[in-house]
Amino acid sequence: MAWVVLVLAGLFEIGWAVGLKYTDGFTRLVPTLLTAGSMVVSLVLLGLALRSIPLGTGYAVWTGIGTVGTLAFGILVLAEPATVARLVSAGLILAGIVGLKLFGGP
Repeated sequence: MAWVVLVLAGLFEIGWAVGLKYTDGFTRLVPTLLTAGSMVVSLVLLGLALRSIPLGTGYAVWTGIGTVGTLAFGILVLAEPATVARLVSAGLILAGIVGLKLFGGP
């Protein structure tokens, strides 16, 4: 169950990272509120997951999900470049996430 909570925390991290793009420097109220809400939910869920997942593993997986998800959003929605180097790098992060899940603790 902790891993499900951790994945949800990572998804909310994607939400707040993407939300930062739409706040326009925190000058737009609704995107700012949604971004702040996503931040809070993400951190609360991360804290809950870390009750039973080791800190280093949990934090690395959380940031990895956020990093790869935000990169994917940028490529798919914002037409950011999908270079081979970026995709290989994202693949390495995903491999690290899988490795930490398999070998990083409960």
